[in-house]
Amino acid sequence: MKKRISIVLMIFLLAVFFISCSNTTKNEEQISKNDFLLDTVVSIKLYDVPQEDEILIDQSFKLISDLESILSVHKEGSDLYKLKMNAGKAPVEVSHYTMEVIKKSLEYSIKTDGKFDITAGPLIDLWAIDPPNGYLPTNEEIITAVSNIDFRNLIVDEINSTVYLAEEGMIANLGAIAKGYIADQVKSFLIENDVEHAIINLGGNVLLVGDKPDGSQFRIGVQDPDAARNTYIGVLVTSDTSVVSSGDYERYFEKDGVKYHHILDPETGYPANNHIRQVSIVSETSVDGDALSTTLFLLGLDKGIELINSMNGVEAIFVTDDNKIVVTEGLHDSFEFDETTYSDTYEIFYR
Repeated sequence: MKKRISIVLMIFLLAVFFISCSNTTKNEEQISKNDFLLDTVVSIKLYDVPQEDEILIDQSFKLISDLESILSVHKEGSDLYKLKMNAGKAPVEVSHYTMEVIKKSLEYSIKTDGKFDITAGPLIDLWAIDPPNGYLPTNEEIITAVSNIDFRNLIVDEINSTVYLAEEGMIANLGAIAKGYIADQVKSFLIENDVEHAIINLGGNVLLVGDKPDGSQFRIGVQDPDAARNTYIGVLVTSDTSVVSSGDYERYFEKDGVKYHHILDPETGYPANNHIRQVSIVSETSVDGDALSTTLFLLGLDKGIELINSMNGVEAIFVTDDNKIVVTEGLHDSFEFDETTYSDTYEIFYR
């Protein structure tokens, strides 16, 4: 279930990012910088602010780095690393950040009967998908990994600020939700510092602060899963919202002519196969978008739409493997499908 690292949504008005913190764009209307964090290119653009506010971007990057060092299971000494090392042994005292993300994760685990499960770490580690590489496990290895996955064995004690993985061999991995949580923390920081117009892009988790200074909305391109990067099947016109996607083309490896993507089903132990190519979530917060983009990919179209329709303030765009684009009704007036280019390729439906 580890979330995508490569980007599937790109802001039309952003230039191609260079992997360098020193890369800075300045003019009278905007300030932008990018850096390599969270295993991807991170970019922040502030609009209609004085040049000295560039320090806010640097402080945002530090916040991202600090949170990564707490929430990544791959960072030695992090809360998640300590949980892994103490699985089946003892509870671990965690930061309030970790507690918040785990509580949100458990909400989605309960809501989806375990389709979203942050204890899927053993499965993620087993497949070791790191494009173009990966490992194709045996059925026996998968059965063993799945046996160590169960969010019900993750015990939270809010009073003592501890979390406990009750069985040895369990691994909690926040890759399917942490990036969204971090994006929300950055947005809160910027708003607290009087930023009213901004774009936060954490390698595909796009989070907007307000609208553009002239009152117009942002335009976000939705990637065509069958085409090269920056090829869009349509555009979302929106503001002050989050857009997050998951797709089967983002992180995968090939073995004997078969593609194995990174969105792993914690029940079967294999990459999800629900006839979905891509899911894009439009929501108020990025933490919800992050969790839902993976969850809906695992649930499939019908159950995914059922879940979205049961929630307030959340919309979705599905791209199926038979070239259908299914859009929830709330996006009817804000998703612009590129009929000129794609009318012969995709059918679009609103549900």
